[in-house]
Amino acid sequence: MRLMLARASMALSLFLPVYFMAAALGVKFGLWPWQVGLLKMIIQLGLPLIGLALVLGLVALVAGLVRKPRTGLRMALVGLLVPVLALGFLVSVQRKSAGIPPIHDVATNIVDPPVFSAQVMAARTAVGANPVEAMTAPMGSLKAYQGPAFAGIAGKTLGEVGHAAYPAVRPLELTAPAARAVAAAEAEAKAQGWKVVSADPAAGIVEATAETFWFGFKDDVVVRVRPSASGGSVVDIRSTSRVGLSDIGANAKRIEAFLAGLKVRAAAG
Repeated sequence: MRLMLARASMALSLFLPVYFMAAALGVKFGLWPWQVGLLKMIIQLGLPLIGLALVLGLVALVAGLVRKPRTGLRMALVGLLVPVLALGFLVSVQRKSAGIPPIHDVATNIVDPPVFSAQVMAARTAVGANPVEAMTAPMGSLKAYQGPAFAGIAGKTLGEVGHAAYPAVRPLELTAPAARAVAAAEAEAKAQGWKVVSADPAAGIVEATAETFWFGFKDDVVVRVRPSASGGSVVDIRSTSRVGLSDIGANAKRIEAFLAGLKVRAAAG
């Protein structure tokens, strides 16, 4: 009986990572929509599976320890380790998200943010993506941001919330002239692994789509380069998720990484 428990515990625990990878990659490759992969398979069904594996692992471990011989003890330990690690990961994600506003749209310039082209907006509309809201609009007036989670910030604008949460997301001033900065921006977008949708050197605009590895979630990015009074250039960028209420800081992290890379690339010429 103890050996059967240990084997069942280990089998379920080894199944967990396969299950979660399948749920995520199924979304990426279009086998099912993200609502099924993320909301149903992972949140609704995945969490109970982790709980079941945890309980089964504990039972198998206790059964293996109560009396000799310690039959199946190693398998029970393996069976317990996987759900413990999975639970620890979920707790860390929850703690991280608790300190981040549940928004999915971040820009360096919140008064005059870069604007997505008609081509990108059409692509977003075709998949039923999140609306691209005005950065100067109060959170309480935006349909995408309603509910108890926004009670404390309903009077603040979307841009103000983003800037307060991500102080490093600010316009980047470069000594490089605008033409060189645009070329560097396009090169850096490709270096970041984004798919460049369009590049208009004359307008100083580069648009791209960033895709997450596991789920294949797509976020749209627009970079705008303008000449500065000093003869250099000023770079603004906006990154907006297509799906999901909160990006858990992904758009801000993307912007920060891009600006850091662009600064080095533009300086190098």
